[in-house]
Amino acid sequence: MSDWILEVSGLKKSFDDVVAVDGLDFRIRTGQCFGLLGPNGAGKTTTLAMLEGMESPTAGEVRYRGGTLPVDYQERIGIQFQATALQDHLTPYDNLVLFSKLYDSATPIEQLIDTFRLGDFARRDARRLSGGQRQRLLLAMALVHNPEIVFLDEPTTGLDPRSRRDLWDVVTQLKAEGRTLILTTHYMEEAEVLCDELVILSHGRTLLEGTPQDLIASAGVDNLDTLFLNLTGETLVKTEEVVV
Repeated sequence: MSDWILEVSGLKKSFDDVVAVDGLDFRIRTGQCFGLLGPNGAGKTTTLAMLEGMESPTAGEVRYRGGTLPVDYQERIGIQFQATALQDHLTPYDNLVLFSKLYDSATPIEQLIDTFRLGDFARRDARRLSGGQRQRLLLAMALVHNPEIVFLDEPTTGLDPRSRRDLWDVVTQLKAEGRTLILTTHYMEEAEVLCDELVILSHGRTLLEGTPQDLIASAGVDNLDTLFLNLTGETLVKTEEVVV
């Protein structure tokens, strides 16, 4: 079996006259956390949609374990949806039950509650959850069918520092279990902590690719935020600036 769970070659996506993704090439190793970094408009979300099989490329391809995407690819991946995916009139427990019914085989609900530390609010109206609690519930929903690959599109945007670090702990635990995680984020500190390898995008193109440590060392800077500023002249959001 190939070490590479996903391979991207010549990936392009255009919307009318707008080129959102312009010829990406990278590989994602099984069991790593792979980051897609860049400011708004860099092409992160469009790239993610093609990796998820939700958007068809204009050119290029995404390959899974050395071959084309299998017909059951959607069963093999988990997507952390935005908060609008929650049924607010239901409790977290009932949301998980409802979502698990979409799959022939699902992880036991109590196991998900334990893994994502939902027990204190599992029977609470979802409308009363904090931002961090809602994000942990959404991540549990993405894992309900025990997927190989988990897609996280800016999962900590808008969270306070404590909630953000709680979610980092959960992601670290998933990595330890051997999951493959694909993460988009604005936050450079988050990428340094969580990502094994990353691609920095700007205007749909790759600026740099490698491990956070190697990229920082090769550029002779102290952190990824400084590196990105030097590359593009654009400052990404810093975690300290985010409030509840």
